[in-house]
Amino acid sequence: MEHTTIAIRRDLKEKIMEFATKKESYSDVIERLLKSAEQRLLHDILMSEEGTVPVKEALERARKKWRK
Repeated sequence: MEHTTIAIRRDLKEKIMEFATKKESYSDVIERLLKSAEQRLLHDILMSEEGTVPVKEALERARKKWRK
Protein backbone atom coordinates (compact mmCIF):
# COMPACT_ATOMS: atom_id res chain seq x y z
CA MET A 1 0.00 0.00 0.00
CA GLU A 2 1.25 3.45 -0.86
CA HIS A 3 2.13 5.79 2.01
CA THR A 4 2.18 9.55 2.32
CA THR A 5 3.47 12.06 4.81
CA ILE A 6 1.18 14.49 6.56
CA ALA A 7 2.08 17.34 8.86
CA ILE A 8 0.27 17.52 12.19
CA ARG A 9 0.91 19.42 15.38
CA ARG A 10 3.03 17.60 17.95
CA ASP A 11 0.25 17.78 20.57
CA LEU A 12 -2.16 16.14 18.13
CA LYS A 13 0.37 13.40 17.42
CA GLU A 14 0.58 12.72 21.15
CA LYS A 15 -3.21 12.63 21.46
CA ILE A 16 -3.47 10.16 18.58
CA MET A 17 -0.96 7.87 20.21
CA GLU A 18 -2.93 7.92 23.49
CA PHE A 19 -5.45 5.78 21.58
CA ALA A 20 -2.83 3.35 20.28
CA THR A 21 -1.81 -0.02 21.52
CA LYS A 22 1.90 -0.84 21.48
CA LYS A 23 1.73 -2.57 18.10
CA GLU A 24 -0.44 -0.02 16.24
CA SER A 25 0.86 2.42 13.68
CA TYR A 26 -0.54 5.93 13.19
CA SER A 27 -2.47 4.58 10.21
CA ASP A 28 -3.98 1.81 12.33
CA VAL A 29 -5.09 4.24 15.05
CA ILE A 30 -6.54 6.76 12.60
CA GLU A 31 -8.34 4.02 10.68
CA ARG A 32 -9.85 2.65 13.91
CA LEU A 33 -10.92 6.13 15.05
CA LEU A 34 -12.53 6.83 11.67
CA LYS A 35 -14.41 3.52 11.76
CA SER A 36 -15.66 4.36 15.22
CA ALA A 37 -16.75 7.83 14.07
CA GLU A 38 -18.59 6.33 11.07
CA GLN A 39 -20.40 3.85 13.32
CA ARG A 40 -21.38 6.64 15.72
CA LEU A 41 -22.65 8.78 12.85
CA LEU A 42 -24.73 5.88 11.50
CA HIS A 43 -26.11 5.24 14.98
CA ASP A 44 -27.03 8.92 15.38
CA ILE A 45 -28.78 8.95 11.99
CA LEU A 46 -30.70 5.75 12.67
CA MET A 47 -31.72 6.80 16.17
CA SER A 48 -32.64 10.38 15.28
CA GLU A 49 -36.24 11.31 15.97
CA GLU A 50 -36.13 14.17 13.47
CA GLY A 51 -38.98 13.88 10.98
CA THR A 52 -40.59 10.97 12.82
CA VAL A 53 -44.14 10.55 14.06
CA PRO A 54 -45.07 8.61 17.19
CA VAL A 55 -46.76 5.26 16.46
CA LYS A 56 -50.00 6.32 18.13
CA GLU A 57 -50.23 9.43 15.93
CA ALA A 58 -49.34 7.45 12.79
CA LEU A 59 -52.13 4.96 13.53
CA GLU A 60 -54.63 7.79 14.04
CA ARG A 61 -53.60 9.36 10.73
CA ALA A 62 -53.92 6.01 8.94
CA ARG A 63 -57.35 5.35 10.41
CA LYS A 64 -58.59 8.76 9.28
CA LYS A 65 -57.09 8.39 5.82
CA TRP A 66 -58.34 4.85 5.18
CA ARG A 67 -61.71 5.12 6.88
CA LYS A 68 -64.57 4.11 4.59
